[in-house]
Amino acid sequence: MSETLNTAQLQAVHHLNSPCLVLAGAGSGKTRVIVHKMSRLLDSGLPPARVAAITFTNKAAKEMRERAKASVGSRAAGQLVISTFHSLGVRLLREDGERMNLKTNFSILDSDDVLGVLRDAGATSDAAQARRWQWQISLWKNQGLHSEGARAAAANDDERVAAQIFQRYEERMAAFQAVDFDDLIGLPLKLLQTDETTRDKWQRQFGHVLVDEYQDTNAVQYELLKLLVGGPDRARFTAVGDDDQSIYGWRGATIENLKRLPQDYPNLRVIPLEQNYRSTGNILRAANHVIAANPKIFQKKLWSEYGDGEPVQLTECDGEEHEAERAVARIQALRARGAQVAFKDFAILYRANHQARVFEQKLRAAQIPYKVSGGQSFFDRAEIKDLCAWLRLLVNQDDDPAFLRAIATPKRGIGTTTLTRLGEFASKWKVSLFEALFAESLPGLLGAKAIDSLHEFGRYVNDLEHRARTTTGSEDAKALLLGWLKDIQYEQHLFDSEESEKLAQSRWTNVLDFIDWMARRCGGEITQEGGTFESERQSVLQVAQTISVIISLAERDDNQDAVTLSTLHAAKGLEWPHVVLAGINEGLLPFKGPDEEMTADRLEEERRLMYVGITRARQTLSVSTLRRRKRGRETVAGVPSRFIAEMKLNEGVVRENPRDALKRLREELALKAQQSETAAKAAAAAKAS
Repeated sequence: MSETLNTAQLQAVHHLNSPCLVLAGAGSGKTRVIVHKMSRLLDSGLPPARVAAITFTNKAAKEMRERAKASVGSRAAGQLVISTFHSLGVRLLREDGERMNLKTNFSILDSDDVLGVLRDAGATSDAAQARRWQWQISLWKNQGLHSEGARAAAANDDERVAAQIFQRYEERMAAFQAVDFDDLIGLPLKLLQTDETTRDKWQRQFGHVLVDEYQDTNAVQYELLKLLVGGPDRARFTAVGDDDQSIYGWRGATIENLKRLPQDYPNLRVIPLEQNYRSTGNILRAANHVIAANPKIFQKKLWSEYGDGEPVQLTECDGEEHEAERAVARIQALRARGAQVAFKDFAILYRANHQARVFEQKLRAAQIPYKVSGGQSFFDRAEIKDLCAWLRLLVNQDDDPAFLRAIATPKRGIGTTTLTRLGEFASKWKVSLFEALFAESLPGLLGAKAIDSLHEFGRYVNDLEHRARTTTGSEDAKALLLGWLKDIQYEQHLFDSEESEKLAQSRWTNVLDFIDWMARRCGGEITQEGGTFESERQSVLQVAQTISVIISLAERDDNQDAVTLSTLHAAKGLEWPHVVLAGINEGLLPFKGPDEEMTADRLEEERRLMYVGITRARQTLSVSTLRRRKRGRETVAGVPSRFIAEMKLNEGVVRENPRDALKRLREELALKAQQSETAAKAAAAAKAS
């Protein structure tokens, strides 16, 4: 172990007996530290099931589990609790949610389902208004507020209306026996706060908790962590984070959690990791200069043994199109230097999604493959959400949003009028839509044909639920699921609803991929989000119980050879050999809307975002700024971002004239062609001789 870790990393790994904060600078090997520390905890005698590592994404959990398998073996890795915050919340609520009147088979509503509930609660068809309520309610929940607290905190009429909607939303979610993603943190927190028996159980369960990306935690997640580990005398945890990479304040993450740690845990050991294993010296100097302008909670300064490398390039562009052309020319030039440079080695990073369009156009024109980070997830496709609604209904028949989607997909002759009357009946008697199906008094409101159709649907769901509960193993699960699709004629539904047969076939292929994914889980290939290893077989219903949290946190993980286009926020945690930071202008980065005030806190977070962008680069970094930029429908003068001056690029900076750059590119391409021709002639001569 000692041969692969530096001194600071070794200190972090071997510190076991009190709380520990590891200040992991960008590229400083934090995942390596976490994995080695899990191994060290097992060596100290702690059983694997009592070691918990909490991440923010399934992708991070997957990487951590795979590395743990290589370190401690498959058997021990399979028992380690490696999960996202949300997955851990699901586990806690499945086990102990009944102590707060939540059924074991509660439903987890995704963003679209929540939007539907809010539109109903607010009696509006305005989706934009419902989204504003959704955003505000989520922000309140991440601050630890329920509807009563939100009413007290409401600062204007819009927020007071949102607080009223919040109360109705809470009532409906309780009736549905459903939770949203914020509840997966908030409800476990409430349970641990109010139930001493459950709190003691979970504090005994975990002997040591490791938290990755600690700077991204919000107020509720921090309180949950405190209750999981206990007070200063008993707490054993390792928080791994970087105050310089705290960039998610807009979604509730707070850097205050880093400030609170030494106050709440006076025996906290702080260990900075400053050696960077990613970037060259020139890139790190630029990053250090920028972040030095922010006030520091803890002192650290990144350094590297990789040498200075190429100077950071600053490119001044006439406008957005010229900027995109320069980025394309840079990719072509760097690839012309050596055959080992792939398209996937490049990333173009920007502050806002709308900046991607012109880069896409120029990359397509140059026939350069690319992918846009944050594109539609496989699990966001309509056909997959249809099937998930059915599965959610099998798990929880009180899940009204799932009921409404399942009963209408595919259509089965049950019209809007029937469903409206069913909804009124269910609301009057305070029962779920599914329970209302079989009410003795329902035939008084609906005709015999409608009742027969509803009963047929209800009986089929009950029968399918029974078979899903008793069917295990990949082959039997696949047979059951394919039989279900045939019963409801889902393939025919796709072809009937699409004008293009090619598109319908593509959607059906997605459905079959989803069935294979479900079947593999039933076969025991995967037991925890992101981890792939052998485990016990599960029933279809057991897999369905965890599906909402799995798919909602799922991330694409492909290895296609393509340039990455990404926002700076989405790029955090990733790295590329060659990076272009685009649109580094005042108003874009730091971002400022026309009527927004640039507060000190906001400017500091925007500066951290610039720091994150710089430290994504390993070998080369190009920063481009616009002389003129578009703002709405008008073109305005572009002002270079203050962050460019803060990088202190005067020493060794390359300000490349566009004409010189294109001339150099043509010369490099001509030289490469000449070298290829010479090599071909030599090969032909050798063959002839």
